[in-house]
Amino acid sequence: MPNVTLVTGAAGALGSAVVAYLVQQGHKVAAVDLPRASERLGKLQGALALPFDGNDANAWHQNLTRVERELGPVTGAVLVAGGWQGGGPLHTRTSDDIWEIMIGANLASAYRALRALVPGMVERKAGSIVLIGSRAADRPDTSAGAAEYAATKSAAVAMCQTVAAEVLGNGVRVNAVLPSTIDTPANRAGMPKADFSSWVSPSSIASVIGFLLSDASRDVSGAAIPVYGRA
Repeated sequence: MPNVTLVTGAAGALGSAVVAYLVQQGHKVAAVDLPRASERLGKLQGALALPFDGNDANAWHQNLTRVERELGPVTGAVLVAGGWQGGGPLHTRTSDDIWEIMIGANLASAYRALRALVPGMVERKAGSIVLIGSRAADRPDTSAGAAEYAATKSAAVAMCQTVAAEVLGNGVRVNAVLPSTIDTPANRAGMPKADFSSWVSPSSIASVIGFLLSDASRDVSGAAIPVYGRA
């Protein structure tokens, strides 16, 4: 069976690196991101571009049907979709805006993807899913000033580990990677005085993901793997 891997958040810095790595490794890749990212999705070489809202259950059904028709049944998935917002200590917030945004970006997106992808994998008794978590899930103190981000990333990792236990006997594996600061243009622009050399490169994270999707990690499920670099 060919490796058919779906990547959410595929148009971003990390997502596009993951897509490029998987295509190079011979995967058939379905690249998912929001409709506003359609142009960037179209530039991902070797991937089937799927511009849709990952929080839309009906859109998931329609697009998975297309993936199966054009590429084959999904054997793997990388849930990159997410976001970061901070702004200071929680007690200084004057609205719930950041909370609502982080719930949607980090937790609801993972929930919807798992709801859509896991049933087919369980039915086929094969599959591997990798969630992009955050070091904040293991060390929330590193996310001071962004409590909502830490809380939603932690919840997403806990959900994946719970699902991993639920489907372990069905031949499906679910793992998470926990990056520290990722070396992206946006992060460099936002933290110009930081030591970029201590950050984690997207290509490094992509290679860890590739391992978790592969048969070499067939005995690994429910793991939350730190990928911290020197940060």
